Amino acid sequence: MPFAKLGLFSSLVRGAQALGYTEPTPIQARAIPVVLSGRDLIASAQTGTGKTAAFALPVLNRLGPHRAAGPRVLVLEPTRELAAQVAAAFADLGRFTDLKTLVLHGGVSLGPQRNALRAGTDIVVATTGRLREFIDAKRVRLDLIEVLILDEVDRMLDLGFIDDVKTITALCPPQRQTLLFSATVPQKLEEIARFALRDPERIEISPRQTVTATVTHAIHPVSETQKFDLLLALLKRAEFKSVIVFARTKIGTDRIAHCLRLQNHSVAVLHADRSQSQRAAALAGFKSGRQGILVATDIAARGIDIAGVSHVINYDVPRNPEDYVHRIGRTGRAEETGDALMLATPEEAGAVRAIEKLIGEKIPQLALDGFAYDGGQPPLVDPSKPSTSTHRPGRQRLGAGGKQKGEPGRNQSRAFSGPAHGGGNPHYHSKGKPGAHWRRR
Repeated sequence: MPFAKLGLFSSLVRGAQALGYTEPTPIQARAIPVVLSGRDLIASAQTGTGKTAAFALPVLNRLGPHRAAGPRVLVLEPTRELAAQVAAAFADLGRFTDLKTLVLHGGVSLGPQRNALRAGTDIVVATTGRLREFIDAKRVRLDLIEVLILDEVDRMLDLGFIDDVKTITALCPPQRQTLLFSATVPQKLEEIARFALRDPERIEISPRQTVTATVTHAIHPVSETQKFDLLLALLKRAEFKSVIVFARTKIGTDRIAHCLRLQNHSVAVLHADRSQSQRAAALAGFKSGRQGILVATDIAARGIDIAGVSHVINYDVPRNPEDYVHRIGRTGRAEETGDALMLATPEEAGAVRAIEKLIGEKIPQLALDGFAYDGGQPPLVDPSKPSTSTHRPGRQRLGAGGKQKGEPGRNQSRAFSGPAHGGGNPHYHSKGKPGAHWRRR
């Protein structure tokens, strides 16, 4: 069904066509008529399926022409990056209308946002923290809100924003339309649904906690001290276009990025302690291809639209199995293929089993041919599962031959050589130059 048959204004159909949209995705085809009808909605679909347009197009259609009185639509997002991305989507889809969109998030000066609010906007896309600042300062009015959109709700729950969501929701008019969009549907989501929505329609496009079939999964068992050397070996062997390396902590992210740069890799870094300008520059550099590797915490795992990511490498196995689904959702998008790799230690076996239970499949354990493992072979993450040496699952884009010229082994770099110096793991650090004594932290 083309967009024109969904009941959208021609200006919005033109906006969708200008972005290259030809036919609605399943979530768009089902959600747009519900939103246009005025009903509350709970919708879940895998990341990368077009959820933003599924609510942006019908909401823009509902608003009609611009009014300067105050915002009529409020969209809450869990992160600055998502807020900026969704605001850009509203502006792009509504390019042939006179509707105005404003993004409110931290990390930048309040002044320009305050001036834009004063000038009048139809749509506000905000993070909860910055919106609370404006509410507390009585700089924003929510009494004219006609549509409240809670986007990536599962992530907001993970980040502990439920109290802020409740407070903001209570300030909106009770006679409003509320839309709740999420990639997954945790049980806690029902708590938000009870206080925020009225008799909502429910749409679930894909089975809960599934992963896309275009992604090939693999576990690379490794000792903690050899993780970084194995990462270097995988990057050397992989035919990658762009790679996201996920780490568990902000400190670990910085250290991995620093060590990769020492090996002449072009790296962007994304985590919550970076300034907004640094975060925007990191995403821009990675999207443009100036940096081929993005090292990030889970701030990059939800909803951020980055085309052409060929590999996702889980340097740290996520403690929350749902985060694995979101991390690997950055690759294999728009029916392209992708590889999802985990560098897992025996100590992370419990987290690996939880992920396998969630996605409903066993992930093969692979040994990288030519890599000099401590003890001569990789330590199995789960002794009940055999390791598959030099196996190529599906279209795994990793060389399966012998050790290539210059192939890094256990002591690939002097900066990380020797078990006494941490065996190449950036979670060991030194205040001195690379190659100095490394201590565990």
